[in-house]
Amino acid sequence: MNAVSFLYTKNPKFRGIFNGLCALILFVFFFDRSEILKNPLLKNASFVSQGKSNNNGFTQFTLARRHMIEEDVSKFGNESLRSTSTVLCSGLHNHIGYADQCEFLKANPSCSPDGFFDYLSFFYCSCRDFKILGYMILGVWLVALFYLLGNTAADYFCCSLEKLSKLLRLPPTLAGVTLLPLGNGAPDVFASIAAFVGSDKGEVGLNSVLGGAVFVTSVVVGIVSLCVADMEVKLDKKCFIRDLSFFLFSLVSLMVILMVGEVTVRMAVAFVSIYVVYAFLVAANVILRKHAKRFKIEAITPLLPMQGSVFSPSVGEDVPIHSPLIESDSEDGPPRLMNSLPQWMWASNVAIYSNHFARGSSVQDDDRPPWGWIEDSAEIESSLCNKFTSLMEIPLTVPRKLTIPSVEEETWSKTYAVASVTLAPLLLASLWSSQENVSTQACGVAYFISVAIGSTLGFLAYRNTEPDHPPRRFLIPWVLGGFIMSIVWFYMIANELVALLVTFGEIYGINPSILALTVLAWGNSMGDLVSNIALSMNGGDGVQIAISGCYAGPMFNTLVGLGMSMLLGAWSKSPDTYMVPEDKSLFYTLGFLVLGLVWALVILPRNNMQPNKTLGIGLIVLYLIFVTFRLSCAMGFIPWAA
Repeated sequence: MNAVSFLYTKNPKFRGIFNGLCALILFVFFFDRSEILKNPLLKNASFVSQGKSNNNGFTQFTLARRHMIEEDVSKFGNESLRSTSTVLCSGLHNHIGYADQCEFLKANPSCSPDGFFDYLSFFYCSCRDFKILGYMILGVWLVALFYLLGNTAADYFCCSLEKLSKLLRLPPTLAGVTLLPLGNGAPDVFASIAAFVGSDKGEVGLNSVLGGAVFVTSVVVGIVSLCVADMEVKLDKKCFIRDLSFFLFSLVSLMVILMVGEVTVRMAVAFVSIYVVYAFLVAANVILRKHAKRFKIEAITPLLPMQGSVFSPSVGEDVPIHSPLIESDSEDGPPRLMNSLPQWMWASNVAIYSNHFARGSSVQDDDRPPWGWIEDSAEIESSLCNKFTSLMEIPLTVPRKLTIPSVEEETWSKTYAVASVTLAPLLLASLWSSQENVSTQACGVAYFISVAIGSTLGFLAYRNTEPDHPPRRFLIPWVLGGFIMSIVWFYMIANELVALLVTFGEIYGINPSILALTVLAWGNSMGDLVSNIALSMNGGDGVQIAISGCYAGPMFNTLVGLGMSMLLGAWSKSPDTYMVPEDKSLFYTLGFLVLGLVWALVILPRNNMQPNKTLGIGLIVLYLIFVTFRLSCAMGFIPWAA
């Protein structure tokens, strides 16, 4: 944990070097000729130019093969396309009939993953004589995509959710079971959606979410239990049993869906509604708890004890129901939205990726996150290091600043604000135009409309904003714009991450599902590991928050992440049913996940709800057995389970 916090927040030189290296790799991808041709803006033109420049019948082969796949889809659906593509691409390593893998990819362009960059062609064509360099570049870019996914959540998405919660005047507990899990679980949720919808790799999304759930409920809970074993901290029994009961019911429901093998829109809605029922019960418990003395009813405590709610130590200081939405610091200062939840909580699981926490130098002790990284960071940062870091971060941060509206006091810039509302419609038009079967005329109309809308919004933003503070009026459109564009960036980054994992699977000959179960799950769970361990070390409510988050977070990712993924997939195939990817190994993952929950459900009540070493060691050993078993199955060491 100290190493991670040191690299991300206490060492600006490392952050600057890392961002500079990522920017250099990004430029390499862009200037690679094959990658420029895959630019969505030039997608149709690149396909035509490839056909005209090739005189060996490649154009006719590509068109014929594409027609064949379209016929298969119309007759047999997704499974025919997936099986056809798998058969054609399985000969990549042997490349029989071709000089090398590069020639094979040129003859079979559909074998490349559906990402913005063609990583397979980059590795086998651009780096054919420098394979080690290709491994290094793709490895660093994998880390960069994890960083971009977490950083977008921490510095953009969570900020929009926090502001949205204040504007909608959501009670703390209601925000804690709706917007708060969405902010902290955004990387997992959108990686799953990208796998189902963007890359047609539903098995990657399933293994990523379930693999992350096994990791968090086993390794993270195990390490937290070992860290607090000597503190004799007692957890709330009713809250714990409620959370695990809903989680187990969710897993059983998912197992039924996997056994059926198909899902409709109604089934997906019913699956997501399980979390709606859970959130409703938590909100109802809040009301009962708040009026417990009046009705003499013993209510269940909520998911998270939060400051400003009836579950904080100072119950009498709860935020009034009819409190004003806006409050001012001074007569001359701009209005400030009231806080309903501690600011650090909105980005607790992704805070290690945030640039805001690493730059704060004037943070008061009362506003400091519980993991306490800001003070040491501020002491060692110099102005020269800040300038160097900011310079190296430009290629990774500026594109998002130019397209994601933000009304944060600390990072407000009128220039970026006007540019973001102007360029955001252009980005949306570009993404829409990159879809298949979009005519040139439709692309032209989309760009014309986006330019008109962007110019209008940019003019209004320029006339109604000030350079020294965020806008005081029309905050909801600004916040909703930042919320929507954060989701757009999530989708783009997550789709790229899935494509890169599929590429590694092709290069190493490993099933992408195994990479999703391990690499993708570990990467998206690092924030949970660091934040929950740091919170638990504070003792008291910190342990309750950490343990509750270890179960509520994966449950949200399972119900909402996979539920929304299946809902979008079923909606796209309506009125037909959506075929769930067939992966029998998912049942083994679900089995180990249930075993971990049952182990905690047995050990904690027997130990008077106090986490101990027996719980921690048992969960960690269970995860090691799980990983060993899944890898052994993938490598063929256990034929009956492969």
